[in-house]
Amino acid sequence: MSLVRVACIVGPTASGKSEVAELVAMRLGGEVVSVDSMQVYRGMDIGTAKLSPRQRRVPLHMVDVTDVSTTYSVAQFQRDARACCDKIAANGGVPVLSGGTGLYLDAVIDELEFPAGELVDERRAAYERMAQADGPQALYELLLARDARSAALIHPNNVRRVIRALELCDDGQSYATRNEGLRRHQPHYDASLWALIWPREALYARIDKRVEQMFSDGLVDEVRSLDQQGLRSSQTASQAIGYKEVLQLLDGVLNLSEAKELVKRNTRHYAKRQLSWLQRDGRASSIDLSICSPNDAASRICAEWECRNTSTRP
Repeated sequence: MSLVRVACIVGPTASGKSEVAELVAMRLGGEVVSVDSMQVYRGMDIGTAKLSPRQRRVPLHMVDVTDVSTTYSVAQFQRDARACCDKIAANGGVPVLSGGTGLYLDAVIDELEFPAGELVDERRAAYERMAQADGPQALYELLLARDARSAALIHPNNVRRVIRALELCDDGQSYATRNEGLRRHQPHYDASLWALIWPREALYARIDKRVEQMFSDGLVDEVRSLDQQGLRSSQTASQAIGYKEVLQLLDGVLNLSEAKELVKRNTRHYAKRQLSWLQRDGRASSIDLSICSPNDAASRICAEWECRNTSTRP
């Protein structure tokens, strides 16, 4: 039995993925499935550059899935996103995956297994209390001291994964060793990937412009409202770029200018990590949007999609 074909529009933040993915879906008769780890949260709209319902020209899946007070795991995302892809394909459409969260994309298109039904035992609860009391950085530094190789693979603010790596240390295992298996791609879907890229300085200028627009559009009010809905209780949502800095602003730790600059800096650093992931992955065909329009990019993707479709027919 042949695998379901999916088109994947990837790239760093602020590269224009949403627009191109919509154009591709419109032309291929498909629907868009977001692979963004933060757009799953209801109410996290401005800070994640989520397309509003009135802006959407095709159905958009895997946004507004859960409340900000919850922690939505990559295993849950894998299950739900695959269900969306399978339903779209069963109805004769093309699933168009769009986003920049590499692990979440891999979780959908590759055969990755995640621990099921993990229990919150006293050991995990102790690490969680440490993260709450001393902050994510203190927890990360503990991992760095115990297993520097694993720490190098995890962002300091990814509390769930830092805790998981510490638990593996406790059991005499290494997150880094386990992670090596994730680099061997065993396809769950027949995925074609296209990466939207920009020259580094142009990308950074787009990021800075987007951050300024987010604050103008009401990011501070959005975070204030989400804080009242339990944003801080989610170890994942509360650490999202844009949200954690505004929480510091609301707490009086930062002023508005400092918060803006920190969001810009952290977003640029995140874009670097996304580009590194794309380079390591190596499966995506690059499209430089500084020398072509979104329409041209979508035309190229659709032409290559049809070409590959023709070449794989019996």
